[in-house]
Amino acid sequence: FFMRRFGRRAGFITGALTGAASGLMGLYAIFQQSFVLFCLSGLMLGVYQGFALYYRFAAGESVGPEYRSRAISYVFIGGIAAAVIGPQTGAWAKDLLAPVAFAGSYGASAILCLIALVPLAFFRNPPREEVRQGGAARPMTAIMAQPVFFTAALNACAAYGLMSLVMTAAPLAMVGHDLHVSQAATAIQWHVLAMFVPSLFTGGLIARVGVLPILFTGMALFAGGMVTATSGTAEINFAATLVQVGVGWNFMFIGATTLLTEAYSADEMAKTQGANEMLVSSVSATASFSSGALLALVGWDAVNYATVPALMIVVAVTAWYGLSRRRAPVVAE
Repeated sequence: FFMRRFGRRAGFITGALTGAASGLMGLYAIFQQSFVLFCLSGLMLGVYQGFALYYRFAAGESVGPEYRSRAISYVFIGGIAAAVIGPQTGAWAKDLLAPVAFAGSYGASAILCLIALVPLAFFRNPPREEVRQGGAARPMTAIMAQPVFFTAALNACAAYGLMSLVMTAAPLAMVGHDLHVSQAATAIQWHVLAMFVPSLFTGGLIARVGVLPILFTGMALFAGGMVTATSGTAEINFAATLVQVGVGWNFMFIGATTLLTEAYSADEMAKTQGANEMLVSSVSATASFSSGALLALVGWDAVNYATVPALMIVVAVTAWYGLSRRRAPVVAE
């Protein structure tokens, strides 16, 4: 709603400035040894991430429907650079302000957020009349009742929730199975690359074969990751699981975002996207908080088995939507 009123550009700049303030707050908190300020820094960083997740919507809005999946996919290509730049910058800057470890990392994160302001200086909001077109907006209950919204939101929630569940537990499980911390870190790096490298072609695949086959492929990859994870506890099992989960997340999340754009008109855009983001973030946070407890209580295999019911539900709902779409294609009013 903030961006609906003030524009995407103002929202993205506000997010980047909040991220920079988060880094400076974290730096100060470490020097002061204040856990409260450190948590506040994390909260502010979350605000930045909340704004940043809308980059994909802005990309989709900048092109016609035939190029929308590609535009959304290309935004995630930035994650490839992030997978390398982020960890390397954090490690390089860790001792810049020695002897206070990690304070320099937070200072570097503030600089990275300020660098994000450079391309935003060239961003232009769509004309106000383009955003307002489309007639009277429907109530949110009517929008959410559409099969297209329900299917898109469910796939996005499943993608983020299942990925968070497995990714959070995996490095802990690796160390618990006598693997080294460096091996766990390497596996996570492969996972992050697997999340974003497919963005080079995911949008093109959606444009070529359609969004539903890509969604089902993502589900199959999640299922394959579960099988790999429960087949052994060697380093290769963990790494292969995280790679499959990463690619599965990419296919399902980009596919779900593309599908969501069919659920609303221009006047309904802000509240529909906001509702979707709240659902996805809530599921992701719940999965992250639950992951460690599940691992401690029932073990690594059980964490992966817990993904099965969710996958069965999302497969069933998406298949139902696919059949209903063949009979009566859904078009936003």
